[in-house]
Amino acid sequence: MPGALQITRLQYGGGGDWYADPSSLPNLIAYASQHTGIRIEPEEVRAAIGDDIFWGSTYLYLTGHGNIHFNEEEVATLRSHLVAGAFLHADDNYGMDRAFRREMAKIFPDKEWVELPPNHPIFNIVFPFPDGLPKIHEHDGKRPQGLGLFHEGRLVVFYTYECDLGDGWEDAQVHDVPTELRESALRMGTNIIAYALSR
Repeated sequence: MPGALQITRLQYGGGGDWYADPSSLPNLIAYASQHTGIRIEPEEVRAAIGDDIFWGSTYLYLTGHGNIHFNEEEVATLRSHLVAGAFLHADDNYGMDRAFRREMAKIFPDKEWVELPPNHPIFNIVFPFPDGLPKIHEHDGKRPQGLGLFHEGRLVVFYTYECDLGDGWEDAQVHDVPTELRESALRMGTNIIAYALSR
């Protein structure tokens, strides 16, 4: 589909399951395509940092439950790609928080996480979320937070913490997410895609 957005699932080392929630992105892509005018390739692609697919990808997605590790070359490469205009959405699928924050501190040691307020455009660009991120999966019972890293005023990394949108995007029977919550997760995912393209 020439000119269509390609969503790329980021592979990483360290032992974490970067491939978690396999039905999530196809379902989100179908939903976002149906409810917006955004042209999106119907299948996700998977890429390691630095390979040919990676360099051609402007929308990166990262998830998992366990450890994440980027080597020195990957740290420099991912930083370069994000600074040049790529966007990374990282979705905490429970258990990756400590490792993810550690690795992002290597990539952007000069930046601090900023919690995006509910009036930020990412929460309103297509579907309204007046209270910010929806809570899809309880995890530790903490409130969901939409955290951002900015470069020269542009959001380059959006981290959905204690939210687990991916569980809500998966096929309905996988996690038994109630219909209303699943719809909310898909709507929020659509907002993220639309906002990434508007930056």
